[in-house]
Amino acid sequence: MTLTSTEKIDVLNIGLMLFSCCIAIVIPFELFLVVYAILGPLHYLTEISWLHDRNYFSKGKYDAPILILIGLLLTAFQFKEKITAFIDISFPEFLNSELVYIALLGSLIFATVKNNFYRIAGLVLLIITSSLSHHAAIFFTIFLPTLVHVYIFTGLFMLYGALKSKSRTGLIAVLSLALCPFILYNVYPNTFFHPISVANKSIYDEFFKVMNVHSLLHIFHYPPLLQTDPKANPLSLWDNIIYHSQGGIMLMRFIAFAYTYHYLNWFSKTKIIQWHRVPKVRFAAVIILWLVSIGLYLVNYSSGLQWLFFLSFLHVLLEFPLNFTSIIGIGKSIGERFKPASAN
Repeated sequence: MTLTSTEKIDVLNIGLMLFSCCIAIVIPFELFLVVYAILGPLHYLTEISWLHDRNYFSKGKYDAPILILIGLLLTAFQFKEKITAFIDISFPEFLNSELVYIALLGSLIFATVKNNFYRIAGLVLLIITSSLSHHAAIFFTIFLPTLVHVYIFTGLFMLYGALKSKSRTGLIAVLSLALCPFILYNVYPNTFFHPISVANKSIYDEFFKVMNVHSLLHIFHYPPLLQTDPKANPLSLWDNIIYHSQGGIMLMRFIAFAYTYHYLNWFSKTKIIQWHRVPKVRFAAVIILWLVSIGLYLVNYSSGLQWLFFLSFLHVLLEFPLNFTSIIGIGKSIGERFKPASAN
């Protein structure tokens, strides 16, 4: 049987999933740090460029600037200690969750509503009700821009594409993505794991450990650890669980897999998505910024992360309208399949 070009890409993606799983089983922490530094910046830059040419899948002219403004405010909040050292300014405790709440639900308005009156009224309502985000602050600030973005939204984007093209291999790829966590948790749970080095642990501790802690607490329901030393950093108490326990290692395997495949999926679909078809000057700028970013990571990983924080968070925000477009498209595709049956 001869496969179409789309089907070949689907098969390739299944292979990339297995490839990502295999490496994540052996060196989960190192794999995450490497792909985040090398593939991450190129993904941010090319996706933002691709979204720009499609008006960010929104129906308004000023939607993207609103999301960019929110991205700038979130970046300011991230570096509030450095900012307050020079400027006497206070940051509300829940600013992060409120801003992401407005960006997420605002993107639903951006993707579906054309009438300016309803759009403005909807945004005002979101601003008024943004304090509701306090009840799900961990979801908005920790899970949504990380695991939900790289795994759930990737799966929805794949499912939307498979249903739209009526590709059976695409549906198999989506099913494979759903099965990968089970592979990671059940294949060689106690072997083939290479412990993280001291240098890499220091980097992971500084920027990423909080994601593991909240995943263990809120998804896997690990009990919070008691702090016996009042001067100790509470996060340090989780070291043994995150870096040495079976549960912590299994979680890290999933995180490393999700990020690695998220990036590989994007680049594997270049022919379909056509993100590379942009003006030569812009493409050159993307490559130069990417190389500069990798250089910063090689010189100092912390500097690279700080340099790219705005860009990494911005690409998550700007993708929200596309995420809702995918969800709506999935609903329509499924609804159309049931129409003939209901008509009979």
